[in-house]
Amino acid sequence: MRTSRKYTIENQTDFKQSLLSWAQQFSTLVWLDSNQFPSLYAEYDAILAVEEFTAIKTDYHQAFEQLNEYQQTTKDWIFGYLSYDLKNDTENLTSTNVDGLRFPDLYFFQPQKLFLLKGNQCEVLYLNLCADEIETDWEEIENYKLPETIEANLPDLKSRISKSTYLKQVNQILAHIHRGDIYEVNFCQEFYAENAKINPLTTFEALTEISQTPFASFCKFDELYALSASPERYLKKIGNKIISQPIKGTAPRSEDVNEDNSLLQALLQDEKEKSENVMIVDLVRNDLSKTAEKGSVQVEKLCEPYSFKQVHQLISTVTSTLQEGKTPVDVIQTTFPMGSMTGAPKVSAMQIIEATESTKRGLYSGAIGFFSPQGDFDFNVVIRSILYNQNASFVNYMVGSAITEKSIPEKEFQECLVKAKALQNVLVPELESNYFG
Repeated sequence: MRTSRKYTIENQTDFKQSLLSWAQQFSTLVWLDSNQFPSLYAEYDAILAVEEFTAIKTDYHQAFEQLNEYQQTTKDWIFGYLSYDLKNDTENLTSTNVDGLRFPDLYFFQPQKLFLLKGNQCEVLYLNLCADEIETDWEEIENYKLPETIEANLPDLKSRISKSTYLKQVNQILAHIHRGDIYEVNFCQEFYAENAKINPLTTFEALTEISQTPFASFCKFDELYALSASPERYLKKIGNKIISQPIKGTAPRSEDVNEDNSLLQALLQDEKEKSENVMIVDLVRNDLSKTAEKGSVQVEKLCEPYSFKQVHQLISTVTSTLQEGKTPVDVIQTTFPMGSMTGAPKVSAMQIIEATESTKRGLYSGAIGFFSPQGDFDFNVVIRSILYNQNASFVNYMVGSAITEKSIPEKEFQECLVKAKALQNVLVPELESNYFG
């Protein structure tokens, strides 16, 4: 079905830039980049999939059933995304908040052309119908001249809610926690610009320069773009092994080495931050058990510290062995949306999210990734991401934090600003105080 060729590349950084620039000519593309971050279970340094041969695009109604049929029938590489609002397919939930982006709830495609990078090797996998284009394309990529920068126009970013409203909503969530309705909720807010024009490629390059994270992605689906500097893996399948790596627990970085180390040590000793992580690990263990062999769910790492350019974070690794007879999509359906972006108990948390947030999440806190022909998969969590509808001239990003019994509303607000820093610096020099009123 696919023709394979392998090439040696001299400089991976330069080659990646040429490859992604060359890919902009296609109406559909997914680029996944580890930024050579030392991540457990990493298989490739980067992957590019372009030019759809077949595709599935749908709203949430029976979305997982359709995806399962598509994946099982295609039995090939497929790339795409799952939006947060697929929750409405598995639970009696709705999404009625403001949606300026209007992304479909689910979009996957079978690429005609695929590039897998590891070290100084690049494997090219083309569908047989276009295999005669491999040599020509490779020569084009090697000699590709970077295009002139497209002029951008970005009016001032706005906040969907004021700071006072944010604090009020967090206090409302805390009231739910004190009543025992929930233990934890991931509460998010939106920043956006209307009448916006950005250069998706240069914006993504600036974002990854600021935040070199292991699950970065650049996606183009016609006029819709997702530019993600995600540090978090949602779910990975290798054979019959399932791996989840939720992130919960955040502290800022400092350029001063001693202060930076103090911030990290404080995070490791912060009971509130660690409790966030432990609660989500328990939720992930429960979700994975739905498709796991009995007794196979294990916590390999608990609250392991990772340092990214902008923040220190705590990451746990939970694994399971897939039960015989369960499909790859079964695993995703029974764990989606990921616990790190919802809360516990999950359904109650999602109901409260819908009631207290002001923006439909859409692709934010969903997942971007791929399935292999063998049914393996790897998906990130869509956070630290800029989303753009070119036709609607609308761009946004969202940030959030975990609200628990020990949360202090002002501190949660400040945590959101820490997480938003890289996105703000890419789109505007500074976040103006009047965004929050």
